[in-house]
Amino acid sequence: MADDRFATPPDGFGRRLNEHAVDAGPAGSERPAALVDSGVYVGGVRRASPVSLADTFRCLQQLDGGMAWIGLRQPSAEQIASLADAFQLPDLAVEDAINAHQRPKLERYGDTLFVVLRAARYLDAREAVEFAELHLFLGPGFVITMRHGGTPDLATVRRRLEAEPAVLALGPEAVLHAVLDRVVDGYAPVVAGLENDIDEIETEVFGGDPNASRRIYELSREVIQFQRAARPLLKVVDALRDGFHRYGTDEELCRRLRDVADHLTQVVERVDAFRHLLQNILTVNATLVSQAQNEEMRSLTAASFEQNEEIKRVSAWAAILFAPTLIGTVYGMNFTHMPELDWRYGYLFAVTLMLAVCGALYLLFKRRGWL
Repeated sequence: MADDRFATPPDGFGRRLNEHAVDAGPAGSERPAALVDSGVYVGGVRRASPVSLADTFRCLQQLDGGMAWIGLRQPSAEQIASLADAFQLPDLAVEDAINAHQRPKLERYGDTLFVVLRAARYLDAREAVEFAELHLFLGPGFVITMRHGGTPDLATVRRRLEAEPAVLALGPEAVLHAVLDRVVDGYAPVVAGLENDIDEIETEVFGGDPNASRRIYELSREVIQFQRAARPLLKVVDALRDGFHRYGTDEELCRRLRDVADHLTQVVERVDAFRHLLQNILTVNATLVSQAQNEEMRSLTAASFEQNEEIKRVSAWAAILFAPTLIGTVYGMNFTHMPELDWRYGYLFAVTLMLAVCGALYLLFKRRGWL
């Protein structure tokens, strides 16, 4: 049984489409830059492929029991406002869609559902994670997807659902579940890429790479951003699961959503583990850096000690050699009235004095460990 919220468009829906069709562009015009794809489905089968929003409105009005799936990429504020007027989208949700930069969430406004998803893609060349934002409006007879960024590829989701008309016939909620599944499946390569980066960082840390700290910080920031994209999505899935019985969701969609929930839980657990592991790696890296600095300081201290020892030895020998030089210099002045100049034992006395002073200095420096 399909969700009763999205069974049929409300009364007056066609009139509002006509009133605002001109805002979306003239019939038969070239596809607007923001319009990626637009299709009108009846019973899960694509009956029309309008090339403009105005044509989509017109086809939906003409086909009974039809569902419009409008895919936009980075739409302008004017285009969002036109859609909001035509489909009576909630003002608060429209404001969020225009401003973007929202965290994953699910908001119910009467019979309209507003869902924000954060998709992620791992870029091998840059070894970085790229994030994109996806907004979905679901209501009676329509699904509007607004993609801000390069991922995910919703064309793949559309083709897969078109190949399963029985599922697509279940209405807009089938599209929501398929998009959720695509976003969560896109997390798997990101998890694998982050895990490989962490392995590389561990090698760099224990290899003494000086740039390891910076890469740990950058990777930690990516893991936190990924965690902010994936963890809030659990609440979105839980909210959808809570409405299984309340809104009579088809059992096939319930089964698919449970599968999405299982995969998402695994991703969140892995990301949480990554964050704790990076914190431990950062601690280990800080310890290793501190040890390396201590080793360097010990090496510098040892070198300084050796240098001081050399200086003491040189200074000691300089002092020892200075004593006889001083005595010889004094006695070499040859003053007339200088003591002991005419003494018979003057030379012997001077040499003995030199040897005595040098010996005393040598013993003194030797006792103090300078020699």
